[in-house]
Amino acid sequence: MPPALLLLLLLMAAVTARADNTTQRCVPGLLLPVWEPQHSLSTGDVLARALVYFLSLIYLFIGVSIVADRFMASIEVITSKEKEVTVKKANGETQIVVVRVWNETVANLTLMALGSSAPEILLSIIEIYAKNFDAGALGPGTIVGSAAFNLFVIIAICVYVIPDGEVRKIKHLRVFFVTATWSIFAYVWLYLILAVITPGVVDVWEALLTLLFFPATVTTAYIADRRMLFYKYMKKDYRVNKRGVIVESEGLELSRPSHGPLGGELKQLDEEQVDEAVREFEENRREYIRILRKLRQLHPSLEMEQLELMAREEVLNRGPKSRAFYRIQATRKLTGGGNLMRRALQAERRASTVDLDDVKMDDSQHAIHVFFDPGHYTVMESVGELALTVRREGGDPNQCVLVDYRTEDGSASAGSDYVAVAGTLFFGPGESVQTIGVSVIDDDLFEEDEHFYVKLSGLRLASRDGAPVGQTNGSAVRRHSVPELRLVAPFVATVMILDDDHGGVFSVAEKDVEIVESVGTYSLRVCRWSGARGRVAVPYVTLEGTAKPGKDYEHCQGEVVFENNETEQYINIPIIEEDSYEKDVLFYVELGEPRFLSADAGAVLDLQRRPAAELTDQQRVALLGRPRLGDAVRAQIRVKESKEFKNTVDKLVQRANASFLVSTSSWKEQFIEAVTVSAGDDDGGDEAKEAGAAGARMPGCADYVLHFITVFWKVLFAFVPPTDVLHGYPCFLVSIVGIGLLTAVIGDLASHFGCTIHLRDGVTAISIVALGTSVPDTFASKVAAVQDRYADASVGNVTGSNGVNVFLGIGVAWTLAAVVHWWRDSAFEVDPGNLAFSVTLYCCEAALAIGLMLLRRHPRVGGELGGPRAIKAASSLFLLLLWLVYVVMSALEAYDCLPLAGAAGGS
Repeated sequence: MPPALLLLLLLMAAVTARADNTTQRCVPGLLLPVWEPQHSLSTGDVLARALVYFLSLIYLFIGVSIVADRFMASIEVITSKEKEVTVKKANGETQIVVVRVWNETVANLTLMALGSSAPEILLSIIEIYAKNFDAGALGPGTIVGSAAFNLFVIIAICVYVIPDGEVRKIKHLRVFFVTATWSIFAYVWLYLILAVITPGVVDVWEALLTLLFFPATVTTAYIADRRMLFYKYMKKDYRVNKRGVIVESEGLELSRPSHGPLGGELKQLDEEQVDEAVREFEENRREYIRILRKLRQLHPSLEMEQLELMAREEVLNRGPKSRAFYRIQATRKLTGGGNLMRRALQAERRASTVDLDDVKMDDSQHAIHVFFDPGHYTVMESVGELALTVRREGGDPNQCVLVDYRTEDGSASAGSDYVAVAGTLFFGPGESVQTIGVSVIDDDLFEEDEHFYVKLSGLRLASRDGAPVGQTNGSAVRRHSVPELRLVAPFVATVMILDDDHGGVFSVAEKDVEIVESVGTYSLRVCRWSGARGRVAVPYVTLEGTAKPGKDYEHCQGEVVFENNETEQYINIPIIEEDSYEKDVLFYVELGEPRFLSADAGAVLDLQRRPAAELTDQQRVALLGRPRLGDAVRAQIRVKESKEFKNTVDKLVQRANASFLVSTSSWKEQFIEAVTVSAGDDDGGDEAKEAGAAGARMPGCADYVLHFITVFWKVLFAFVPPTDVLHGYPCFLVSIVGIGLLTAVIGDLASHFGCTIHLRDGVTAISIVALGTSVPDTFASKVAAVQDRYADASVGNVTGSNGVNVFLGIGVAWTLAAVVHWWRDSAFEVDPGNLAFSVTLYCCEAALAIGLMLLRRHPRVGGELGGPRAIKAASSLFLLLLWLVYVVMSALEAYDCLPLAGAAGGS
């Protein structure tokens, strides 16, 4: 609150005191008594008392802002609840999207409006109770004065702070029209019941109808938002924006294609009435995809986990945020609480870092595990002796164990293909590896590849001299201090014997392959079996399918060369990455006839030219040994979107809920935050960048001063239940009680302050109380105007709040008073006077302000906020002038300086 305002008020008080021969006597408030004595006070005493009242009001406004911070955080958590919705696409596939349970419009007009206007609403209700259900001027005056400040001053600031040349438009234009209409009607209705229908008296039906207009406002806004009732019969235009997202245009005539793929999609959208939340989900997801692509281009060497964290920061910084977030952010900066975005991102980093010291050891780490390492062996028939490795892990390394092994036939037979073995391995103290030797028998016959097995069994404890002390059947045994013994997979090893007397049979290892586009280069494995003799070349070529060379992969053609006794080779195919969210294309790799490259090539070719009848038995055997293709000569490779990329996008979408930025999980966290001094920011445009800096910014002098001024309120309201308790409802209830108590004290102080300097309650309401309750909203709207892509969070919600303030603040208070007076068999009298004049003046100026907002949608300006420097400066000055005229004229009328207006208001 600027000191100049206090001086202005004191000057006004001196002038009015001179003009007024009567002495205004202060009356006790609901909680605060009157400061005695009231008579024979010197000018110094009056100024001292006024200064004490004024500073106390400022300090209480700070307290209200801080407890309202907790209140808005609970509302954000409550309204941010999400659910999963399954949507069926045109091709029959289903997709799960995450949508809010609360409709955004309903949330803004109910809980969000209540949170931002709770002090004004509660002040009106508390004043009625404090005056024994008789009408007061402070509550209604604060509501009307706050509405004027919101509509004129806040919007003027929001118009001007947008960078030159940029604009912000209202996204939900239908909702804006509805709420703007209700906001003006609310004050027209207030004038009608005060000065026209039953002048000076408010009946029960009038007060009750005022209250019922609140659900009517919410319902009509919801109908407009969801295009229900008559909206479903109105023409709707769809278009494709720059990011390829199908959106509906509002208030503009745009052409739409009637043919082609987009025309079909748009027709389907029109017929099926696709849900707004689903379209919003798709738009946000495409935005996250664009952010990830940009980051991967800028930082190609970073891992996906690091890119995800950077994208998370970018999403949090640029993504849409609610009124609660901007309100809390403004309060934190005003009270030395630091940058809300930075604190949230630091918490995000801490959550993403796993502290291994906090990980409890699993019971299985205390068990002794024995297994083959590896579990599969491929050898040539001429290998001779083969050594299989058995490994022991876990448990006490000094504990000795025994394990039995034996060979079993597969397609290979013991005696003709290998030598059967059986025995027991002993693991002594500190030994972790043992080997099993098996001999492979070589012959000169052509054979298919064959295999046999080696199995482990009978794992048991042993003494240091190798004697068994216990035995298991493979299941876990645990008695007191006896360690647990487990044979874990692979406890059966497979040995594949490749015949080396044949050129080999060649085929692809997998006929159907599925890869992700982020693989870079895919290596297709080509296998050689039934022999590995000679140097062989196998030709290959890629064939296009739905995947196109140069777009999805690079065309490849050539040969892979197998050296003598080599059984595997790879074809490397570069895959082109597009960072697609949904991709499913395929192409093929085909093998050609293999051929010898060694000295055997000429002999085999000569034998192939001869008639079969002329070949000797030895030559037939040699011809059978030539390389040939197997059954699997063609691989189908399906390229899909990167699962890592897709999962990262999905996580960003699912975690785009910004409620965690303002939520708290424990009282400990709240108290630590309350006593911690955090660095604020000079501006609100680069939170993520600053939060991502290597070194955290240290608090400055101003941060410490603001913190120590407000630390009492911070610690006091740290006792409010955390927002994570019972979904935020206890925090909601306790916070609103705290706001009510502070508002009651503010009402008493404001009345005593005005009485001290001879200001009437109506003038005090529009000049001090309205400003004090609107300061956090001012800063919140300023930040929202700069950071948000649309003007809804900064401008669109002002009109809704102004109407809700009347319907709830005055509707509830006057309904209670009217019912009580009806019960007492008396009339609830309300002096139209200054209130009727203020309402009339506000309605006229509000119509001008809303008309200006609509004119700014002209293509020359482009939107409600921002625009060319000269135009936005002129708009802001015009709005500020409207507010000054409202305050001055209302103050003059309150002191009967406008006799015609006073007569009109009282008639």
